[in-house]
Amino acid sequence: MSESEPNQPSGLRRVLGAVGRAALLPVRGAGYLVRSGKAHQHFFLPVLNGALGDQLAARYDRRAIRMSFRRGGQDVAVADLRLSEPQQKTVVFVHGLMGDELIWQTGFQDVPGSRRYGPRLAEEAGLRALYIRFNSGLHLSENGRELSRLLSELVETYPHAIGELVLVGHSMGGLIIRSAGYYGALSPGADNQPAGSEDALNDELRKKNEALQVAQENEDTIDNASVLRSQSSADAEPAPWLAHLRSVFLLGTPNDGSWLEQNSHLTARLLNRINLFPTRFLSKALNKRSNGIKDLRYSILVDEDWQDAHADDLTPPRTPVPPLPGVQYHILMGAWLRATRPSAFREYFGDGLVGQGSARGHATFGDEAALPAGVKVRTAVFSQQHHGGLLTHPEVFQYLKLWI
Repeated sequence: MSESEPNQPSGLRRVLGAVGRAALLPVRGAGYLVRSGKAHQHFFLPVLNGALGDQLAARYDRRAIRMSFRRGGQDVAVADLRLSEPQQKTVVFVHGLMGDELIWQTGFQDVPGSRRYGPRLAEEAGLRALYIRFNSGLHLSENGRELSRLLSELVETYPHAIGELVLVGHSMGGLIIRSAGYYGALSPGADNQPAGSEDALNDELRKKNEALQVAQENEDTIDNASVLRSQSSADAEPAPWLAHLRSVFLLGTPNDGSWLEQNSHLTARLLNRINLFPTRFLSKALNKRSNGIKDLRYSILVDEDWQDAHADDLTPPRTPVPPLPGVQYHILMGAWLRATRPSAFREYFGDGLVGQGSARGHATFGDEAALPAGVKVRTAVFSQQHHGGLLTHPEVFQYLKLWI
């Protein structure tokens, strides 16, 4: 026997050590899950609201989220934001389905000091970052109207602190922003009309376009504030925040609807048509998903569309929501699949949740000649990026920093 052998672990000892380590794996795994759950427990309420938020709100459940500005993990009234820096560029971040404001602020807890777009932009670009949290289970139009009201309150409370206004939305958040623009463009004097009246919106847009043309003829600088001021004093003004709005960034936004929700809707209808007890049960269970999720099928942004008797048809009514005059839109989308896949396949799946065709918004932004005066649309595709990856991608951050 060599001198080194007494220091070598015996075969039995090695086996026992391996068995011990294997026995501890479930314990260590459970510990990791507990730590991870604590680190991300703030997501529980947003996820619950995304799935059932409309039902929670209908019965005034205390767990139903109310749209609010957020700071330090708490709701903050507009008056308590205490904005003082004069005429500062202000960026408002709006999360997506089942999200909250922290998706813009912090990374994973196991990465010390990790920060996301909001704090980094505030520091490196010298702007003011504000964050919205909302109940993503409500109809898109309900959240759109509330966002417009909240932005109006912000501008009216701090008329000297808000300079240029920039809105950044991820996924559903981008649709909420577009819906807010629709309702903000409707004058308060039009409250007796249907809230989503296409004629009312088109009339407001026509007035803005005429004012923009007058400004161009007089070689004036085109901006929303001068456009709104140039309207006749006899006309009711649109929402005041529109005068400050300059840019809208839509990250992974399903402007023409979500293929995933379209398939869910079709599946529920087919199961119900089979008309057996198990299929009826599955269809009813599937239809329990929230109104916010259902609206994603074709991105329903106006009250009248989901209130219509044909709202559940395969091709439901859909009121056009055009871009706002004088605003620059940035459409940022991911291409999750590798370039080796067929192009049609990559287009359909897009970032895994939102197809590229829908993100481009052909129905809204596709016809450049039909865009309102002063509207510009830029599109950027980020290769091999999934839906959530658009929130952490270094190139997306550099794009935001450059254009904001």
